[in-house]
Amino acid sequence: MTTFRSIAVLMCAVALTACEKNAVQDITGSLPESRIKFFNFGVSAPSVNFYANDTKVTAISSTTGAESALGVASGGVASGGFYSAMDPGQYSFSARISATVDKNLPITTAQTTLETGKAYSYYVSGIYNTTTKSAESFVVEDNFVGAIDYSTAYVRFVNAISNANPMTLFGTNTSPVQPEIPIGGAVAYKSAGAFVAVPPGVYNLATRYPSTTGNVIVRTGVSFVAGRVYTIGARGDITVTSTTLATRPQLDFTANR
Repeated sequence: MTTFRSIAVLMCAVALTACEKNAVQDITGSLPESRIKFFNFGVSAPSVNFYANDTKVTAISSTTGAESALGVASGGVASGGFYSAMDPGQYSFSARISATVDKNLPITTAQTTLETGKAYSYYVSGIYNTTTKSAESFVVEDNFVGAIDYSTAYVRFVNAISNANPMTLFGTNTSPVQPEIPIGGAVAYKSAGAFVAVPPGVYNLATRYPSTTGNVIVRTGVSFVAGRVYTIGARGDITVTSTTLATRPQLDFTANR
């Protein structure tokens, strides 16, 4: 009995020591040094979760204890538009079906290398093929300007429409009214223009094909705030002429910082 009690006391002492050692976690380690944002711009694509290699990095929160089957719907951006922090390195990024049917089936994959201190955006793009259950995708670097001028806003254009020609983004500041300006040059599919400094204000936006005057896609009433950085992304099917269908060509507005 005495021996048993001695062992029991010793074990309790070890357990308490272990508890005390782990009572305060060490959080002094370095944070991930790369960032990436995820968009589901595939036309008629199913809702997806995004993966880095085989690790899921985005998901919809659930209150039931079971994984949500909702995912990021077509036309949506993951994590509320915020970046996911990741370690630098080479990755295979994929978008995988979040629904119960075909769950975790990859519909598209893109390979890229994340560099230290840089930010990126991953886009599911093109028109979803219901037979092969596939779409396209690409990654662009979010190459912010080195020093932010807090008296101006910065805007760039990304073209995620697979059946559109290269387009240039134009903006007209309506507050106060100013002449229309091009925001960068022509941007081809799966490409991003540079971030361009523009006066803050409320803008009417339009895209046009080179050497033409007719608008291809229009969006009005977009606010650019001084000191902020924005991406205008073109998504949809360029052949759709409806003004209400979800598959129509549209201009997405997302803040980068």
